[in-house]
Amino acid sequence: MAWHSNYTSVTKVAATDDSSLVVKKKAANVFSELKGTSIFMIGLGISLKTDLGKLLADVLRYYYFDSDRLVEEALGGASAAKSVRESDENGFSESETEVLKQLSSMGRLVVCAGNGAVQSSTNLALLRHGISLLVDVPLEIVARDVIEYRGQFASFEVSTPGSYPGVGSHATNQLAALYSKHKDGYATTDAVISLQKVASRLGYDNLDGITKEDMALEALGEIEKLTRVKKMMAEVARPF
Repeated sequence: MAWHSNYTSVTKVAATDDSSLVVKKKAANVFSELKGTSIFMIGLGISLKTDLGKLLADVLRYYYFDSDRLVEEALGGASAAKSVRESDENGFSESETEVLKQLSSMGRLVVCAGNGAVQSSTNLALLRHGISLLVDVPLEIVARDVIEYRGQFASFEVSTPGSYPGVGSHATNQLAALYSKHKDGYATTDAVISLQKVASRLGYDNLDGITKEDMALEALGEIEKLTRVKKMMAEVARPF
């Protein structure tokens, strides 16, 4: 019935509004403890990671940046960046480091960082200037995102040429290799924001039911824990 459909829609909107208010309230509590510390979002490129980063920036009143897009802009655009990556890998890596160096010197940022951020000890050290969060999502969901929305990957990382039988498994295989390549770097992050963990905590059987607000609450909770630990360590180190 039409009334039932309208009622369901209104209920979903109300639930989203309630979640948004809860996220904003949590962010307000975390904001003062952060003291302007920047947040770096790490992990395989997926629209959820981008949406989460933008939401955190909004509720924390921070500025949002995508480090890969900044590298592309610095090199003259996506095509030029791809060309540099293929012909001068060291030069490309230096550009990634320079962008991270500039971002890490600033405060009040939420940065969606590309995989270049975890490829060298220099870049990993730059992430230490802020709080790093690994957005952990099952590979099959990342693969679907890549196929449907092109994800946040550069063309040299994951390719999905056209649509053909087995394209899903093809993308998943590439993503598995990419994850394996960077897993040691991912392991250095300060906290993990796991889609599966959030689903389990909320009692969701379907991972698609998890919203960016759900993930934001998890992220803010982890950030709050990290800032508390940092504060406790500072107090312990204070001379008598």
